[in-house]
Amino acid sequence: MDTENQGWADKPENRRLIRRVLYVACALLVIADFVVHRHIYTPAERIPVFYALYGFVALVGVVMAAKGLRLLVKRDEDYYER
Repeated sequence: MDTENQGWADKPENRRLIRRVLYVACALLVIADFVVHRHIYTPAERIPVFYALYGFVALVGVVMAAKGLRLLVKRDEDYYER
């Protein structure tokens, strides 16, 4: 990759910093889950870090659905050139 055409987020030191900031934010949110009082509506919400697990499972489900949908709607490489 041409280093002079890189954006600020493409530089390795910035990528490392962004990743560390996101890790710290995730850790703080997990800690906050044990401290903040939640109004629980279902028994599943009593599980520690339920919302993080639920979000992760939902993300995996969306990615799997997108892979399946891609098989239905994908076109040949030269589809628009015909």
